[in-house]
Amino acid sequence: MTPNNQASASTISLTTDNLVVGYDSPIVKGVNLNIQPGKMSILIGSNGCGKSTLLKCLARVLPPISGQVLLNGKAVHQQPAKQVAKMMALLPQGPIAPEGLSVKELVSQGRYPHQSFLKQWSKEDEQAVNQAMQQANVEMLADRSIADLSGGQRQRCWIAMVLAQQTDIILLDEPTTYLDLKVQVDLLNLLSELAHQHQRTLVIVLHELNLAATYADHLIMMKDGNIYAQGTPEQVFNADNLQAVFGLNAKIIKDPDSRALVCIPSTQQPAQVVS
Repeated sequence: MTPNNQASASTISLTTDNLVVGYDSPIVKGVNLNIQPGKMSILIGSNGCGKSTLLKCLARVLPPISGQVLLNGKAVHQQPAKQVAKMMALLPQGPIAPEGLSVKELVSQGRYPHQSFLKQWSKEDEQAVNQAMQQANVEMLADRSIADLSGGQRQRCWIAMVLAQQTDIILLDEPTTYLDLKVQVDLLNLLSELAHQHQRTLVIVLHELNLAATYADHLIMMKDGNIYAQGTPEQVFNADNLQAVFGLNAKIIKDPDSRALVCIPSTQQPAQVVS
């Protein structure tokens, strides 16, 4: 979704160069990524493998120990925060809204990077907020308090907020956690629409393996802080990789209608993909 409501290909690139990130010691270890513009890239891996740490470094929240994140060919951590926020938005895991905030007030927070001492709230800002609420299907909730909404409704409001930011790149850390399956699917359908119809570049951390395999254009498997495998779901989502990364014995089948890959846990030895 671009300001004129016309889909156009993203021109902003996001890559990493031998990226090492951590706290007291490295968690992400020498990662090289080239995020595909206008696609859904989904990160999967076991707990503690470095998915969220990597996402936070991409978003300029965590500094690298070594290596770098390049946004449009320039080191993201050397660019002003407000400048980065005009190109890339982050929805962290479990965001909390200030008490008493209405939906429209929350979504309006996404316009912060576009405000300055000389440029206050404008007609363009109002249009961006209304457009974002419509895109996320929360316009009917505009005057409701965030605290009164269901988990799925709140998550759509947060997504509307990052849409109002009008960035080419959106990073989301486990946006479907604690939501019912139907709500998860609805949210991922919305995110897929943003990528494929409105040419947004999405990088998403997910725990739900079957949803990741269903929705990813580019699937990235992490293990022990490294990229273990990456590519299309057909290239990456197989029994051998699931065993190596998750210690999971499973067989992979193809849904006969959607052709999506589905992981079925098994007590037997891993099987190969069944066409």
